[in-house]
Amino acid sequence: MRKYQAIKSAVFTASALIFLLASKDRVYANQASSVEFGVAGISKTLGDVYSSGDHEVSEKITELFNAEIYSPFSNLGVSVATNYVNVRSQPSTESEVVGKLYNGCAAEILEWLEGDWVKIVSGDVEGYIASNYLATGKAAEELADEHAEKYATVKAEGLRVREEPSLEARIYELLSSGARFPVVKEDGDWVEILLSTDDDRGTDFTGFVHKDYVDVEIIFKEAISIEEEQRIIRQQREAERAEAERLQRLAEEEERRRVEEARRQEEARKAAEEKKKTEQETKKEDNPTGGSSKGSATGNEIANYAQKFVGNRYVWGGTSLTQGADCSGFVYTIYQQYGYKLDRVSRDQARTAGRKVDISDRQPGDLIFYTDSRGTVNHVAIYIGNDKIVHAANKRQGIIISPYNYRKVYRVRRVVN
Repeated sequence: MRKYQAIKSAVFTASALIFLLASKDRVYANQASSVEFGVAGISKTLGDVYSSGDHEVSEKITELFNAEIYSPFSNLGVSVATNYVNVRSQPSTESEVVGKLYNGCAAEILEWLEGDWVKIVSGDVEGYIASNYLATGKAAEELADEHAEKYATVKAEGLRVREEPSLEARIYELLSSGARFPVVKEDGDWVEILLSTDDDRGTDFTGFVHKDYVDVEIIFKEAISIEEEQRIIRQQREAERAEAERLQRLAEEEERRRVEEARRQEEARKAAEEKKKTEQETKKEDNPTGGSSKGSATGNEIANYAQKFVGNRYVWGGTSLTQGADCSGFVYTIYQQYGYKLDRVSRDQARTAGRKVDISDRQPGDLIFYTDSRGTVNHVAIYIGNDKIVHAANKRQGIIISPYNYRKVYRVRRVVN
């Protein structure tokens, strides 16, 4: 039905163009009866005009049909609003706002209405917006590179990732079926995909896969409902609150250490004044990794806590759970919260964090490591159970949840006893 409406709209436009260009009588060109012509009638009219030899009309009709009817974007609109346009429950500025369509987000066009309104559906939002906020057809197509993202989903088990777009090139990795990666670019029969952002150098680790073995999809962002907008705000506040609580606990622990150290110094001074034995029992220093808190958490607690920050940014060199972290910085800060002091980068974490366990024995809270094309560890994630990991994936995707075997696993280490 929607496809018919799009074609009917384009055909009507072609009809109006024919009558405006071919008729010598302007009054005739404005007659309302032309609106009621069916598709069969228009087809015949097109044939008559073409046979008349009017090349100017023929060229304009061809251009119109190529732009509107045959464009894959003929039934898709992309928002050109400066920031966002309100999606309303009815075609009126007085009606309820049910969502927002931000600049560059796309919507499926359901119906064109009189009065410059259009009915759309985008994501979970269905409603009406003013048509002047939408680019359609070729104009929408031209916005795809600027606003849309491309993803490649693997459809063959053990798909080879190569260094160059050639069957003769060196093999980087083997990918599992169903794994999904951002597309960097398309190169003939090949697609360059983003595997991760290298933890050591902060550069993108990419490789090439053949198009025959992946499904490439173009994805625009969609409208957001008022309810969803409020949920995201609440989620962000929860993440910020969790981070603030973590920093507060660290500050309290530091204060406790300071007080304890002052108490010890006072005891030592009194002992010296009283001229007690010169040899006193050496007091144990505070555990620098958090004292009694170490080992107090379970792997499930750590895994659940880490998931609170899904959706936040990837920042190479960062360790902030809310302002941005890289993969090892994310892991480092999560475990620091529970009293574990890990090495800062994934390459060192793979050697020193906890103890090595077999992949088949993986448990929530375990660290899973991956390597680059040279076999050097360059990425780390936290296993959360159900064959899933949470990790700061790359600059494009930020902190996300993925299948644990989205890439070939190098090593698993368990920090929590």
